[in-house]
Amino acid sequence: MSDTHAHTALLVMDMQEGIVARLAQQGDVLAPVRTAIDAARVASIPIIYVAVTFRPGYPEISPNNKAFFAQKEQPSSLLTGKTMEITSALAPQPTDIVVTKRRVSAFSGSDLEVVLRAQSISHLVLCGISTSGVVLSTLREAADKDYQLTVLADCCFDNDAEVQRVLLTKVFPRQAEVLQVETWKMRLISGELQK
Repeated sequence: MSDTHAHTALLVMDMQEGIVARLAQQGDVLAPVRTAIDAARVASIPIIYVAVTFRPGYPEISPNNKAFFAQKEQPSSLLTGKTMEITSALAPQPTDIVVTKRRVSAFSGSDLEVVLRAQSISHLVLCGISTSGVVLSTLREAADKDYQLTVLADCCFDNDAEVQRVLLTKVFPRQAEVLQVETWKMRLISGELQK
């Protein structure tokens, strides 16, 4: 791993079967994410998959948690079984790290920070579903923890196009560099990635 990339990790967040299925009408949304993963592998950048999951019976979900409790109450909940597995289209390799979280942010209810500290990671490259959920929550918490941040705009997805636009063009640039995956890939190749 080159010194330029030594402290960088790619976070692939909530790319789980049941979550990805919600975007099926948008075509192959995973193509840019595959490009990011392939670029990270070539550059020897660690890939950390973050997946939301719960124990049987959902003991982690409080009635006060509006987002998750609503799903818990639905009989056809997306919170269990195969629907919560990382999509086979982006399947982790044995050398990749998989982190389980219990809330929206990748940090909340997970050991992500322990993993990052152990790997001396200080720069996070974010992609995930949804932009207004896991990406926003993780970006805010990571910024407060003084991580350098890059958001791969075309690797983040949200069902609300206006929310997506506002986050990527107005909110995220205040705390992160927002790039298209091809631009990020070219920077990796040329060695221009932020240290």
